[in-house]
Amino acid sequence: MKIGGLILVVILGSVLIYGSLEFPPWGDPASPASSHVSPYYIEKSVEDTSVPNLVTAVLADYRGYDTMFETIVIFTAGIACIFLLRIFRKEETETRLYRHIPTGITLRIEKSGKFPEKSAAFERIDSVWVPHDLIVKTTCRLIVPFIQIFALYVIAHGHHSPGGGFQGGVILGAAMILYAVAFNLRSATRRMGERLTVLLCTLGVFIYAGTGVLCMLLGLNYLDYSALAGVLGVDPVTARSHGILIVEIGVGIAVMAVMVTLYYNLASAGKHDEGL
Repeated sequence: MKIGGLILVVILGSVLIYGSLEFPPWGDPASPASSHVSPYYIEKSVEDTSVPNLVTAVLADYRGYDTMFETIVIFTAGIACIFLLRIFRKEETETRLYRHIPTGITLRIEKSGKFPEKSAAFERIDSVWVPHDLIVKTTCRLIVPFIQIFALYVIAHGHHSPGGGFQGGVILGAAMILYAVAFNLRSATRRMGERLTVLLCTLGVFIYAGTGVLCMLLGLNYLDYSALAGVLGVDPVTARSHGILIVEIGVGIAVMAVMVTLYYNLASAGKHDEGL
């Protein structure tokens, strides 16, 4: 099996190397990208999209297909993490562990298959293994709202300054993870449960892909945001700017939800009952 894998890697690697030989030299000013594509983006992006941030204009408009499939890759990673790590069935009783150390507490699972969220046993675990820290929890309560506001600013202002959906989504996800670390995983899942995170993952991809479908229904090409001019009541150039914002919101939602999903499963070994 190892020999077969090695042979496959050598063959595919050789094909990739052979294909790369056809690429123009690194930094060649006469290459198509340097002589045609890049100058057009630099000179025409503001005129075409009314977006001062060239990077956002390229990623969300000119290369909208590529960015959409990057978002789908992130969504797929989150779903794969659920299938690989999530433990949906549990035994009738289970000894509670903290970082693989027995706590000496055994809980009986409810008929729904879940542990009781509020019980004296859970309070004992939290008090012993996750001691109350007034400074940490108070600081978390104070800074998490500001982190979330800043994340929304990064998403909303990403086409005018550095930022965008990927960056803002990561900041939003980090805020939720910070809350889970400062308090406990069960408190985090009560505020943003597994079903909600999966729904938000799907919603983010749907917003991006659905915007492209709407453009087609309005008579133009897929992800040609100028088709939204009539719906938004603006000129075609401004519609492209608004279309970029719409898809960036979808990206931000998907990235945030996937980050939280990954943390829930990795921190609790797929059980969603105890975290770090």
